[in-house]
Amino acid sequence: MQFSHFFYQSNQKGFTLIETIVGIVVLAISFSVLTSLIYPIAQQSAEQLHQVKAAELAQSMLNEIQNKAFDQSSDMAGGRIRCGETSAPICSTIMGAEAGETRATFNDVDDYHNLIYNAGEVESSQGQILSLYLGYAMSISVCNDADYNGVCDGDTPMNRSLAKLITVTITTPADFSLQFSTYRANF
Repeated sequence: MQFSHFFYQSNQKGFTLIETIVGIVVLAISFSVLTSLIYPIAQQSAEQLHQVKAAELAQSMLNEIQNKAFDQSSDMAGGRIRCGETSAPICSTIMGAEAGETRATFNDVDDYHNLIYNAGEVESSQGQILSLYLGYAMSISVCNDADYNGVCDGDTPMNRSLAKLITVTITTPADFSLQFSTYRANF
């Protein structure tokens, strides 16, 4: 009996253990390079979504504020009586809500001064948490800016009666702050 049938040299081709390990290392390096290139793009995509949502929230708040009277001493029905004019009451010197007022009862622009919502606490004017904006924080400042230069002016009767600068700052869940500003003139 011949054993040559049992012992023959195979012409099969395959990968050796070393070739397989080298292949795995090359794949690992290429995946890490691709991941380092793709991850920042995905991060930027999420940041853009947060910025759009922040802009929506700020615009909504600015619209709410703009629809209020200029001052506590102004006519609440549309500006027939403007504080600071002759034969009209002087404009209020107090920035911020009057005693007992809540956002639902704010009636003039400066009531919103120093209104702050921490992350996850942003609510509607009726006091309901806005689940669409979980993780967002918001702060509002209102000041007199009679010359429209973006800088709060001193507290003089003239400065109080011309214009108020309203600034809404939204902080996204990624801890990126965006400021939105507008003016409310005394008319």
